[in-house]
Amino acid sequence: MSEAALPLTEHLAELRSRLFKIILAWGLGFAGAWSFSEIIFGFLLEPATAALGEGGKLQAIAPTEIFFTYLKCALLAGFVFALPVIFWQLWAFIAPGLYPSEKKVAVPFVLCSTVLFASGGAFGYYAVFPLVYEFFAGFSSSFVESAWTMREVFSLTTRLLLAFGTGFELPVVVFFLAAAGIVDPRQFIGGLKYAVLVSFVFAAVLTPPDVVSQILLAVPLVVLYLVGVGVAYLFAPRREDSDPE
Repeated sequence: MSEAALPLTEHLAELRSRLFKIILAWGLGFAGAWSFSEIIFGFLLEPATAALGEGGKLQAIAPTEIFFTYLKCALLAGFVFALPVIFWQLWAFIAPGLYPSEKKVAVPFVLCSTVLFASGGAFGYYAVFPLVYEFFAGFSSSFVESAWTMREVFSLTTRLLLAFGTGFELPVVVFFLAAAGIVDPRQFIGGLKYAVLVSFVFAAVLTPPDVVSQILLAVPLVVLYLVGVGVAYLFAPRREDSDPE
């Protein structure tokens, strides 16, 4: 860890530089995704259209709805494409405050963070989204026909995708809280009941009001919390050995 503390102005300049690189990477990802926004949109919304049955289509009820929904879709895709750069810039910003042995895990951090986010999104897309949309489509009847708008369905899909992707980052968060010495790994075990409660509250807030999607988000969060605690236990002794007396 660096002995000399950087002035606040240098920290702000560093932060501005990192944010600029993140926005640039996001912008390049958006530019690359724009030409394929319709294809990406069709892929993301396939669970919803499948739940509507054969020939099911989404509705656009405003003149600008299709354009702005595709625009948001390209922004979402650009964000996902830029994730490795985002995580790398985040690591580069906090690295000066770490010990030399901890700085060596930069590449594993970027890889694990990217893979975990992608895994969370994939889990939500393939395991949860079909159940969610089939649940809501089940309320159709002989006198009520589901006519979902593309804006609302894309909004729900985006919220779920980001919720699962962010939730699957939990092992990385636990790891760094332990690595920074903010929380001892033994405290994580003691706080398991609170972690379970927070996981279910987090799932209830970010998922639709159906029990299935809430459980399918909350249970993996608890499992990932325990995975993070296990990783923290493996890491903490090495940090203690490297601390100067």
